[in-house]
Amino acid sequence: MLNRLWLGFFLIAAMAGLAQWGLHGNVQVFQEIVASLFGMAKLSVEVMIVLFGTLTLWMGLLKVAEQAGLVDALARLLDPLFARLMPEVPRGHPATGLMTMNFAANMLGLDNAATPIGLRAMKSLQTLNPSTHTASNAQILFLVLNASSLTLLPVTIFMYRVQQGAPDPTLVFLPILLATSASTLVGLLSVALLQRIRLHDPVVLGWLGGFALLMGGFMALLASLSAAALASLSSLLGNLTLFGIIVVFLCIGAWRKVPVYESFIEGAKDGFDVAKSLLPYLVAMLCAVGVLRASGALEFALEGVRWTVQALGLDTAFVDALPTALVKPFSGSAARAMMIETMQAHGVDSFPALVAATIQGSTETTFYVVAVYYGAVGIQRVRHTVGCALLSDLAGVIAAIAVCYWFFG
Repeated sequence: MLNRLWLGFFLIAAMAGLAQWGLHGNVQVFQEIVASLFGMAKLSVEVMIVLFGTLTLWMGLLKVAEQAGLVDALARLLDPLFARLMPEVPRGHPATGLMTMNFAANMLGLDNAATPIGLRAMKSLQTLNPSTHTASNAQILFLVLNASSLTLLPVTIFMYRVQQGAPDPTLVFLPILLATSASTLVGLLSVALLQRIRLHDPVVLGWLGGFALLMGGFMALLASLSAAALASLSSLLGNLTLFGIIVVFLCIGAWRKVPVYESFIEGAKDGFDVAKSLLPYLVAMLCAVGVLRASGALEFALEGVRWTVQALGLDTAFVDALPTALVKPFSGSAARAMMIETMQAHGVDSFPALVAATIQGSTETTFYVVAVYYGAVGIQRVRHTVGCALLSDLAGVIAAIAVCYWFFG
């Protein structure tokens, strides 16, 4: 699928370039396309410099948290909930700890680091699966929750905003938190409906009810604030949460007699290895998106969508962020490239760039996740995984647009 998507970007750009030259007499179009190729290749390296530091830092801190027992504590806390949502997974099974680590990495926005942990979790769940070709209920729920992109602290989004010159990279903290909560809730409820999970169980109700009350109270507080106050609060909470988590990880690690510096270095090495493998994908997708923009094809497609939205009597300010939403289910690197390109074209704190960043932080690469995770264990019949995951993605996109209008519109 990625092969066709990437090749399609270049072929569409070539046809659009020929149309610009032949029909509109734009003799500079191919010069602009080639210049965009080199410009995007350079930008890829600039982005990677910051990405190296970000992944290295947070993988090191995650290793400290793991060795301090924080991940195990979280697993024990979630065990009663997992026992009801995934009754076929015995209590204390290794899959629970691995799923918890995967969710922890996703919550910190370390989606690239979460993948290898998630693959281990999927293989552990497969040991409980009576079928070698059909996904179990537990595997489906794990995949949909993974694909719902539950992100509490989107540090990589902050990193991209820093690299693009944002004066306040955490401005999108609250919008992403609200949008990703919506996508995760829709994903959970859709799976629960199809698998007949007993959501009225007291433990499940306690978790869901507590979350609903917390988010409801939070939304009521936010509703009383002006747009300027919302942006200021998002910045404050984002920075406070970011630094607070670092201090908590290190203090608990020191209290548990963990050699925090050595543990950090051990995890940081893993982060460096993860980061360096991303450069080829980033170059490939940024260059493809660059030629698509330089050829005029992307703008032509967006104009069509903008005309349709306008005909419906709706505001069109969000339309320039839609490329990120449209390619995200297929490729994380393509969506990342679209988001960066939107920041470059409109400004890092423009409305389209803020919407694109929020969409990027609240949706996931559904088809990629399904292909990689199920492919690792030989699953061929995925049952209702894709439908529930795409419904979750749609909820995340709609929520991201709505929340950004609330905060920044």
